[in-house]
Amino acid sequence: MSFSRSIKIAPSILSADFADFGREIQAIEDQGADWVHVDVMDGHFVPNLTFGPPAVAAFRKHVKTVMDVHLMIAPVDPYIDAFAQAGADILTAHIEAGPHIHRTLQAIRGAGMKAGVALNPATPEDAVAHLLDLTDLVCVMTVNPGFGGQSFIDLTGKVRALRAMIGDRPIHIEIDGGVTPQTAPLVAAAGADVLVAGSAVFKGGAVENPAPYGDNIRAIRHAAEGAIA
Repeated sequence: MSFSRSIKIAPSILSADFADFGREIQAIEDQGADWVHVDVMDGHFVPNLTFGPPAVAAFRKHVKTVMDVHLMIAPVDPYIDAFAQAGADILTAHIEAGPHIHRTLQAIRGAGMKAGVALNPATPEDAVAHLLDLTDLVCVMTVNPGFGGQSFIDLTGKVRALRAMIGDRPIHIEIDGGVTPQTAPLVAAAGADVLVAGSAVFKGGAVENPAPYGDNIRAIRHAAEGAIA
């Protein structure tokens, strides 16, 4: 996984057809997705339940790009090895999910994955200031985590501050929540390079009619790239 600050679109399969994940993953990749984003929720840290390691392992068989696994669970540490074995390329933990995020990031890297740290909307960017040398990705939540389809919270000031803090380090800034062709330019201009989109990618399409997925991905990418041209 070579590092690049080019815009990457990471569709969230939380918005896919749950009865047909394999073909949905193949469809979004064929239509131009750069990464596949997998939202893991525990019904405790966030008010929803989604996937565990066995499901992620099943998805892995279909993912040819990068499997970006976002843990919205607490605690995280007991499950790191299971998600590594399931094939996650990037494993992101929330800074709010436990008292020892430094140890968590060490363990994620120690298990052979790229380490991500996610910030809820109310968590300031300074919270990661002493974690950057252990971090490959900072995920800025632009909705309160737990559900798809929420409205975007404008946190471009936080993104700009993170980008300045990161400097030349090879760390991605990911935006998760409410990404559309209208909001993508705001966060791209502020310094984000990975855009997670669920309903904005999957709307209007289906496995049997995947062309709208491609149209939606291209619209988000074009809008974001236009803001940094």
